[in-house]
Amino acid sequence: MTAKRTFDVLGGLALLAVLSPVLAAVALSVALGGTTPGRGILRRRTVAGLDGRAFTMLTFRTRSPLAALPLLLHVVAGRMSLVGPCPLAPTHRECTGEARRRLSVRPGLTGPWQISGRSELPWEERELLDLHYVDHHWLGMDLGILARTLPAVRRRRSARFA
Repeated sequence: MTAKRTFDVLGGLALLAVLSPVLAAVALSVALGGTTPGRGILRRRTVAGLDGRAFTMLTFRTRSPLAALPLLLHVVAGRMSLVGPCPLAPTHRECTGEARRRLSVRPGLTGPWQISGRSELPWEERELLDLHYVDHHWLGMDLGILARTLPAVRRRRSARFA
């Protein structure tokens, strides 16, 4: 097991343990909040994982950053990483041709795209950030990205409500 994978498993388990009351509260809130009957509390989306293997990514049916909490289960299971390229559908153009090298690492809960403006970035810039990460990632870079993720999410939420 590599240092990155060890960090993912230990970090994912620690976050699941600490955030389990929040996970339960969000699940209950979504369930009581009037989700469409029969659709459940989780949204399912097929994405390309390591080496292009497709898997079903689960998120809560909410439009908040808390929607991503179930992704920690994918981190612990080895389908995702705490830090990595943005998860994409297996049919996405970045999962083919030259850009396919992004599939040589696990997709991440966060990454350079998350801390650099996410949806405000032009698609080409996000693609470059992902490929730069794939080519140059190391545990120190992951720690730096993780340290900058929560402040980036808070800034976006504050800007939205200003």
